[in-house]
Amino acid sequence: MRTRTIPAAVLTAALALTGCGSSEETNEPAADVPAYKVVKQDTSGNKRNITVEINHDNDLRAIFDDVTDKLTDEAGYYVMINCSSGGTPSVDNRLANGQKAIGNMGAATTGLEPGGTEFAAVDDRQCPAT
Repeated sequence: MRTRTIPAAVLTAALALTGCGSSEETNEPAADVPAYKVVKQDTSGNKRNITVEINHDNDLRAIFDDVTDKLTDEAGYYVMINCSSGGTPSVDNRLANGQKAIGNMGAATTGLEPGGTEFAAVDDRQCPAT
C-alpha cells in the first residue's frame, strides 16, 4: 500500500481557495462589542444591504464598526441597525443607519471616499421599545 503525503502549503492553499474563514460569513460580534445578530446580508452586487437586529441600544457605533470591519468585497454597503421589538411588519424600529465604501465601486455607489464610512443614530429611539 502506498502512502501519499500532501505538503502543508498545498493544503493551506486549497483551504484558502474554498473560502474557509471568510470574514463576510462571520456574523458573530467581537468580544468587546455588544450583542447583535445579522438577519439579512446581500452577498452580490455593487450596492449591498445589511440588516442587524439588537435587543438593546448600547454602543450602536461599535456594532456598526464591528459589522463593517468584517467586510472585504468591493461594494457599497448600507447597514441598518434595528431594535428587535417595537417595529411593525412594514416599519422597522430603526436605531441607526450607516454606510461603508470598499474600493472604487463602493465609493461610486455611496458617494464616500474608498474606505470611508458614514454613521448616524436615529434620535429619540429606544430598545427595547417603550
